Amino acid sequence: MARVKRGVTTHARHKKVLKQSKGFVGRSSTSYRIALERLEKSLQYAYRDRRVKKREFRALWIQRINAAVREHGLTYSQFIFGLKSANLELDRKVLAAIAFDDAAAFAEIVKSVQQVLAA
Repeated sequence: MARVKRGVTTHARHKKVLKQSKGFVGRSSTSYRIALERLEKSLQYAYRDRRVKKREFRALWIQRINAAVREHGLTYSQFIFGLKSANLELDRKVLAAIAFDDAAAFAEIVKSVQQVLAA
């Protein structure tokens, strides 16, 4: 039986890791062993931060809604309570986009919420 030399597969594996670690600082992008460690850690960060990103965006939307609502004399919590009472089913992402892009439309939404809260 012929002897199997694994230089080709090892080289391919190293090339794959070094290609993925392109852009890392210092020897983390050129030395295989260090690149492998940094790459594994970067993949852990990526996995974790795909979930953290959702939290951070929700917080951003809430801040934008709160800032826009306070211009009309309400707080964020009063506004959300009024939305639910008025049966307006708009999520925070859409509300933040409307508040950011179209102040007139957001003012109409706030006005309808204020009418429900006053009643």
